[in-house]
Amino acid sequence: MGASKTEVFSEKQNAIARLAKALGHPARVAIIQYLLKQNSCICKEIVDELPLSQPSISQHLLTLRSAGLIVGSFEGPTICYCLAPQSVDEIQRFLSLIQQHSIQNRDL
Repeated sequence: MGASKTEVFSEKQNAIARLAKALGHPARVAIIQYLLKQNSCICKEIVDELPLSQPSISQHLLTLRSAGLIVGSFEGPTICYCLAPQSVDEIQRFLSLIQQHSIQNRDL
């Protein structure tokens, strides 16, 4: 199988794909849902909440952070994570376009 040719797509298309890929695992969806309830938290709280090991949680947090869906700030020896609003806005705009299109074409 050939390598993905992401360079032939626009930066916006690549950005949306990165965000969608980051949301493409149920553990990462659960982490986002937990952050929505908590507003912010530290890694240990997420580990206590989800039935995954600390290394697994850390890897999922890294994926979400690399995609720009969450941000982390150091508070002593721990990292406090929260949602990154600009990425959430990007996904929302894209999904709104899909929704508008499907509403317009419902009667076809």
